[in-house]
Amino acid sequence: MKSRANVILTLKEKDTMQIHRAKPKLLIVTSLTLALNACSISDWYNGYYVERASIIKEQKRSTAYYDAESPEMKELRKKNRAYCLDLASKPENRVARAGYPNGVSNTAMYTLCMKRRGTPTYEAHSSMQAEKRRAERRARGEIIPEYW
Repeated sequence: MKSRANVILTLKEKDTMQIHRAKPKLLIVTSLTLALNACSISDWYNGYYVERASIIKEQKRSTAYYDAESPEMKELRKKNRAYCLDLASKPENRVARAGYPNGVSNTAMYTLCMKRRGTPTYEAHSSMQAEKRRAERRARGEIIPEYW
């Protein structure tokens, strides 16, 4: 009888020990599963983080582009900016958009005006550099032109 009671107590102790070990593991696994399903890390990384990082990188490049100009070029840019903004925002040059009864400033006209006057905007400069790189790659034969 005594041995039977010892066996039952021993089994209960083993079960208790196993439960105590299993509870933290189960809690950790459950919480990790809920956390990973609730907000996917890849969604956060590819969505929020990458978009934010690319915006910051582009802002740094733009600032570096404008800061690298000579004082004469900065003065010319200031004069051209005033002229081109005035030209692009004139009523006859405005672009019609839904919700804007008087239209909006003509950004394409502003960019083209700045480019023609010798002070391209950062965006225009970037696209010109990209076009030069594509032309160089075409000349080396890396890009084969498609004919439709």
